[in-house]
Parts: sequence; C-alpha cells; structure tokens
Amino acid sequence: MAECSCGTQKELLESQVKALKDLIEVAKAVVSTLDLDTVLQAILNSAMGFAETPAGSVALYYDAKRELSLHAHSGLTADFVKKERWEVAPGGLTEQVLSAGEIFLIEDTEKTPFFKNPIALNEGIRSLVCVPLIFQSRIVGILYLDDFKPREFDREKMNMLSILASFAAMAIHNATLHKRTKLLAITDSLTGLHNHRYFKQYFRQEMGRAKRYHKPFSIIMMDVDDFKSYNDSYGHATGDRLLALMGEIILQTIRGVDVAFRYGGEEFIVLLPETTLDKAILAAERLRESVQSGTANRPVDGSGRGVTVSIGVASYPDNADKMDELFNIVDSLLYLAKRCGKNKVYHQESLQIPAP
Repeated sequence: MAECSCGTQKELLESQVKALKDLIEVAKAVVSTLDLDTVLQAILNSAMGFAETPAGSVALYYDAKRELSLHAHSGLTADFVKKERWEVAPGGLTEQVLSAGEIFLIEDTEKTPFFKNPIALNEGIRSLVCVPLIFQSRIVGILYLDDFKPREFDREKMNMLSILASFAAMAIHNATLHKRTKLLAITDSLTGLHNHRYFKQYFRQEMGRAKRYHKPFSIIMMDVDDFKSYNDSYGHATGDRLLALMGEIILQTIRGVDVAFRYGGEEFIVLLPETTLDKAILAAERLRESVQSGTANRPVDGSGRGVTVSIGVASYPDNADKMDELFNIVDSLLYLAKRCGKNKVYHQESLQIPAP
C-alpha cells in the first residue's frame, strides 16, 4: 500500500510540475508578442491540454454591443467557426457566464434545459467549460472548452484554468492597448481618417502590391471648394466641424476595402486597391454627390447649403507606373478641376491631357 501511495504522489507531483511548466510557456507567449490572436491561440491550446478537451475557442466580449467576436479556435468544423460575431442570447449559456463571472461547467448538453444553441448542438458538443476572462473586474472575453461526449471535469484542473484565464485577460488588455496606441499614431484626431504620415506608408505598400501581383490600383484626391471663404464666414470652429463631418461622409461612402486619409487642411485622399480607372471614377462621383448632399442635409453652419468638392482621379497602370508620377497626376487633376469650375471629377482620359 505504501508503494502504491508513493506512486500516486509521484504521479500527482509530475502532473503538477508539467502544469507549472505549461503555465510558464503561456506566460512567455503573453509577454513575447502583442499580437492578440497569436497569444489567444497559445492560451487556448494550453487550456485544452489542461482540460483534456479535443476542441475549444476564445471570443472577445464587447459590453457596449452585448456582442462576442471569435478570435481563436481549434478542433471545430468550418461551419461552426464561420460565424465570427454573435449577440448574447437572453437566457442562454453565455449570458449566465457573463452574469455570474465565474467558470461554468456543462457535463451533458442533452440534460441541460437552457442549452439550446443549434450551432453547438449540430456540432455534436456534449460537454463544455466556459471560462470568463476578467481584467480589472471587467469581462473582456470567454474561453470555451468543448468535448463531444458527456463527461465529468476535474475540479483541480478547473482551478488551473483560472490562472490561464488571468493570463488571457491580461493579454487581451495589453494587445488592445497596443493596437489603440498604434491607431492613434496613424489617425487624424479631427476627422477619424488616417493621417498624412500613414498615407505615405500605405501608398507605397499598396503600389508595391499592385505591381507585384499585376493588379490595378487607383487614387482619388479631393479638396473642399472655397474652404478659406467658408472659414472666414463661419469661423474656424465651424470649419473644424465641417471637416469632421467630411470624415464621416467619406467613411460612409467608400467600400470596406478602400482606405481614406486626411492629407492636410481640407484635402482628402482615398486609395482603392484592385480598382480600375472607370470604377474609381464612379466611386469619385459617388463621393462628390455624397459630400454635396450630406453637408447640405446636416449643415454645421446653419445655412443649409452645404459644400462641394473638386476631385482628381488617377490609376495604375493606366496613368502611371511610378508612385510619384501617379501622385503628381492626381494632384494636377484636382487643381485643374478647381480652376475649371469646381464641384467636378477630373481624370486624364476624359481630358486627354499629357502626363507631367
């Protein structure tokens, strides 16, 4: 009996040492990178190892929207993970986890009346652990560990998961803070668009990509007509409100793949990846019309007449095959549009003007 007891203690000690080593590896992953998904995948893999489950996922929680967003997963089918965002269902498992703020176990989903998630049931999930990820008393995400058979979970291992959850919550906080700081560095605070500095970096990157993969690439440059007179009439504070509204209108009008910048003052640029000149001209016309109607419908100066913009459009490879040339062309087209009547979209093909 003594030998048996010693053997059991040895196995327990070895198990604890392995668990601690795994925790150290997770801690290393947390501090070695600020890439959120990389950290969360490492934590998920370790948590699945602790709980001995064949599947799992990590979702971030956005309290303002009562919404979760999938960021890491393992052992689940493509159908299960294709829904990347979902709202918290009233009375469901996730709502109970969020309300309780503690680890929640389901040892048999078929014997759990409130478990009615059709996607999880179709996946064949029969038991699971839900671990809230809490940082400074706020739930920032949920770790799900899934099994495809009913089972009892080891309570000691669940305690170890609490430590892992602390690492995960800290990783989410650090990575989110880092991302927000990076975003502030490349964002114009007035309009919410990207700033001039980031434009140079992104323009070079996208131009290089277009050349490498032989894809078209277009640039739109616009300028608010008579902005100096507008500022003189209504004051700089009102002018700033107009520029902020311009940022909103531009973001509402462009596609998700397009990227908008405040180039400087009242000038704005939109880069359109994999977009031919004819499509870019249509996009520019949409922007011109949206600014004219949008600023009239939401006047910041009380006049109700809004403002207009002059726009230049150019494309690679149609108009130029070098970044500087393409920029010079769109810049000259913009100012030609301003000199020739304003509230217009100008492009080289329609004017038949030579490249500078």
